[in-house]
Amino acid sequence: MRFEGQTAIVTGAGSAEGIGYAVARQLYDEGAKVAITSTNERIFDRANSIDSEGERLIARVADLTKEAHVSRFLQEVLSWSDRIDILVNNAGMSQVGVEIRSRKIEESPFDDWQKQIAITLHTAFLMTRGVLPVMRKQEYGRIVNVSSVTGPLVSNIGSSAYGAAKAGMDGMMRAVALETALAGITINGVAPGWIETASSTDSEKEAARFTPIARAGAPKEVAAAVCFLASREASYITGQSLVVDGGNILQENKAPR
Repeated sequence: MRFEGQTAIVTGAGSAEGIGYAVARQLYDEGAKVAITSTNERIFDRANSIDSEGERLIARVADLTKEAHVSRFLQEVLSWSDRIDILVNNAGMSQVGVEIRSRKIEESPFDDWQKQIAITLHTAFLMTRGVLPVMRKQEYGRIVNVSSVTGPLVSNIGSSAYGAAKAGMDGMMRAVALETALAGITINGVAPGWIETASSTDSEKEAARFTPIARAGAPKEVAAAVCFLASREASYITGQSLVVDGGNILQENKAPR
């Protein structure tokens, strides 16, 4: 019960097969009070499946690309629990009702670029900025960004906006790490590779077969890394990114064996 007495926020937890849900579940199982959010009402199903009595978990629908929504959500969390110890910035990549197609950069509408940057990077910025005054007052906090290997380390055709947003999260993380180092706050990132979720395409599932471990990762394996960085034990780690990709980044030759 390493998170007993702590309050955690996990964004982007609307999918039962997603990383956000897996993180929320592990934090809850290890004793934390957890607030989860998504842009649609299926978030209430996720909440009910973790804590049907609503004793240590609340769910809210919020569009975290909007300052007013972020402010309202954080106020509701603080009214429910008088502290925020952990923030997991997992929201990103896609949003229900918002279409963003993968295209080469010369074929990409500026509107699509802006949407992806907002959904993936601006959400992390607004949530991080919002919790820092609370964490400073407590003289304690853990922020974990769910980034990606795509952008900071590798890329794919058609992933320019997504990659730029994820790389931007890493750049922001390093600056915040320096700005909060003396305040008892750490901020780190987890960079997943091929993880099988509800949004995984057939081509992504196929690519995962050729990692050194020869399979896709599971959301709970990413959650394990997130929860370590969110723990008190990770007190001397800040501004770092932990790759969770089954060793795929090590391979120069990723062709079928």
